[in-house]
Order: sequence, then C-alpha cells, then structure tokens
Amino acid sequence: MRDVTSADDLLAWYDVHAREMPWRIGPKNRANGVRPDPYKVWLSEIMLQQTTVTAVRPYFERFTSLWPTVVDLANAEDAAVMGEWAGLGYYARARNLLKCARAIVSDHNAFFPDNKATLLTLPGIGPYTASAIAAIAFDQPETVVDGNVERVMSRLFMVETPLPKAKPELTELATALTPTNRPGDYAQAVMDLGATICTPRSPACGICPWLASCKARKAGVAANYPKKLPKVAKPTRKGAVYVARRRDGAWLLETRPDKGLLGGMLGWPGSEWGENICDHKPPIQAEWTKLGADVRHTFTHFHLILDVHITSASESDIPLAGDFVSPANFRPSDLPTVMRKVFNLASKELLSD
Repeated sequence: MRDVTSADDLLAWYDVHAREMPWRIGPKNRANGVRPDPYKVWLSEIMLQQTTVTAVRPYFERFTSLWPTVVDLANAEDAAVMGEWAGLGYYARARNLLKCARAIVSDHNAFFPDNKATLLTLPGIGPYTASAIAAIAFDQPETVVDGNVERVMSRLFMVETPLPKAKPELTELATALTPTNRPGDYAQAVMDLGATICTPRSPACGICPWLASCKARKAGVAANYPKKLPKVAKPTRKGAVYVARRRDGAWLLETRPDKGLLGGMLGWPGSEWGENICDHKPPIQAEWTKLGADVRHTFTHFHLILDVHITSASESDIPLAGDFVSPANFRPSDLPTVMRKVFNLASKELLSD
C-alpha cells in the first residue's frame, strides 16, 4: 500500500463498500451511466443537516412518495410539508425547502442549476449544500466538507487546531485531495469513510484504505482527533403553554411566526421563553389547571422547561391567540417534538374527562 494519500485508493474502497441509500446512485450504476436525481440529492442533503441517516431515511421516503418531483413539492401546501417535516427539527429548513422548490420551478424552469455559484443563490442552500449538489448530482469537482470529512482530514494530517477554529484549514486540506475524476463518488466516499471506519470513537484503522498515509494512525492517537474546544454549558429557558380542548373535540392551536425557532409550525399558545416565565395572558378566559409535571426539551443552544396549563373550553370562548381546530383537521404528528410532548402530557388529562 502506498504511503501517500490518494483519491484512487479511496474510490477503489468505495466501489466495494459504498453504503446503499434511497437517494444515492451507487458506483456501479454511475459507471453504467445512471445519473443521480438532483431533486433527491438536494432533498437528502437538506434533511441530513444536523440529523442522522437513520433518522432521515423514513422522512425522505415519505416526502418522495408524496412529492416525487420538485414541481410536486413546489405545489404542495405549506401546512402539509411542515406537518411531514415534524420531528426532523431545525424547522427553518422546511420553510426554505418550499421557497427553494418554488424558486427552482419559477426561475429555473424546474431544473436544478448544475454549478455551485448559481446554487448558492437559492433559498436555504449554503456553501456545503451547494458543493454537495454540484459534486454528487453533476460531478463538478467541488469540495464537500461535513463532520465526517472534518474528522477524516484532522486525523489524516494530524491537525492540532481545535474545531471549530480548524474548519478553514480542514477545508483547504480536503480541497487539495478532491479529484477531477469522479468527484461525486469521491465526496460520498469520504463521508462514508468517516461514518463507517473513521468513526468518532474506536476508529477501525486496520481496514482503512488510507491507513498507510494517516499521520494520527501512525502516531497511535487517531481517536484523539479532531481536537475540540471545551463545550459551553447550555442555558435553561422557561415558559408556559396553554392547552384548551372544546367539548366538540376541537383544540386551540396557533401557527408560530415564520421567523424564529419552530417558525411556521403548529403549537400551543403560550408565553415567550426566557430565564424566567415572562408576563403573559392565557389565550382564553377560563379556569386553567396547571399540571403537576412540566415538559422538558433540549434544543441545540438551550434547555427548555415548560409549565403546562389545561382547560375544557366552551363554544362561546373566543381565543385571544390561535384558533380552534377540529379533530378532523388536527394530527398530533403535525406538531414539532416539544409541542407533541406537551400534547402527550395534557391529553392524558383532557381526554380522560
């Protein structure tokens, strides 16, 4: 085995060990002229941001069943898409997904641009996603750098700079290795290497196609890379939510503002979230009962604790916030995870009456 880092060695490994994914065209099919669907590449890359392949797979399959093309997605109802996205988190991605689909249809005649520069002009597509689509869907020699690639590069070159400061250095190293031959397969190969062999803990260095040239492996310290800055403790925020159910089975729900956390998603009316529960008014004048248990949820940057208040409303109650939604038009699965936790807790009391 050569003591030099070669894209050819990695591609030879990928040709045998490529992971099978519903959005991927494997190396054998690509070699036979089968081209990836840019729509599926884009959709999978948006879904995979901050999310695992295992978690994304059922969402991807459901989305492509409901909306097989970018035109279908562009014509979809916002609420339907947001409902299907529930549980994937980072809900701004779902809003941008629709904006991007509609821009591709209206501005690009339903065809995805084949170059990074134009892709970057689309809503919700940043440098990483643009590079991934250009490389994987169109075989452009763009460098794709996710967490797996960062880990591989940091070990391969034994980069001492900690993340996230090391990102520019790791990107530069990854760029130097990106070949002009089969760049799409290569981009996926590096990610597969990081996901299956060069794993965060206990990397399987003995079967790595780049073991001969990996500096961290030679030094016996591969598991110590990448270096990372100490994590900052997450703050805790608090809030209150109000769950009202009418005698006819309707639930009081609101659609959150487009901007901000959980933007555009269904939720329960309530207070702002802060260090303490802010002053606020219940959404209807009624006798509210505060449940003895609270709801706890962790977002990327903070922990959240919600006090849950419930009431049985009447048809004459006029809400100050939100609207009553009939049971026929409400699915708990349409709620984002934290709001679904609230429903699960509150419904035990309200549905038992």
